[in-house]
Amino acid sequence: MAEYKKITPYDSDEDSKKAQVTSMFDKVAPYYDFLNRLLSLRVDVLWRKKALRMLKKNNPKNILDIATGTADLAIMSTKIWSPEKIIGLDISKEMLRVGQTKVDKKDLTSIISLEQGDSENLRFNDGSFDTVMAAFGVRNFENLERGLSEMNRVLQKNGTCMILEFSKPKIFPLKQIFNAYFKYILPVIGKLTSKDPKAYEYLYESVQVFPDYDNFASILKKTGFVDITYKPLSFGICTIYLAKK
Repeated sequence: MAEYKKITPYDSDEDSKKAQVTSMFDKVAPYYDFLNRLLSLRVDVLWRKKALRMLKKNNPKNILDIATGTADLAIMSTKIWSPEKIIGLDISKEMLRVGQTKVDKKDLTSIISLEQGDSENLRFNDGSFDTVMAAFGVRNFENLERGLSEMNRVLQKNGTCMILEFSKPKIFPLKQIFNAYFKYILPVIGKLTSKDPKAYEYLYESVQVFPDYDNFASILKKTGFVDITYKPLSFGICTIYLAKK
């Protein structure tokens, strides 16, 4: 598999991708949920539900939600599963602040705990969780293989990893429509609402270079996962990846 180009949010060599991603999400945090719903026409909610329902039969109890953001996936999982404990980890303090407000409002503090941390350097012991999940987060890792290896390390033997991530449609004319929307329309909407158009230019660029489908499955295998499957959603705009340790 060919190496993929690393994309950063801002045109700067002074900060690492990790630092730039943190800064970007801190800036867009107040608008993040609104823009997700607006720009995806709420389809992102359906994607998360589909991914979580695919794991319901596993009866997840002790879960790590990587790049939890504003805790959407963690909160939704409490409605679909019956978890005992979910730790939501994110590098952005402002995203977590928004997420904590949502967790408090829904009275889920006894189940969901949010904390700031680096997904590529997890503080948890080996085999700490029966399920590790991430929605739209691994694309932002500075070192993808290191982040995935860490997810594998903290997963119990026979535990499940679920990753929901953007992918590139291959069907005409959806591929062309998708590219035009992400490249030209989405940054304009982002500029008008979040005041940070670069964040949404980065979204398009990061999706374009991300190794999706078989390429991503190969990286999962390389980082220690087995029984890897994937399911494209919405004609390939998004893909659910499932893997075991």
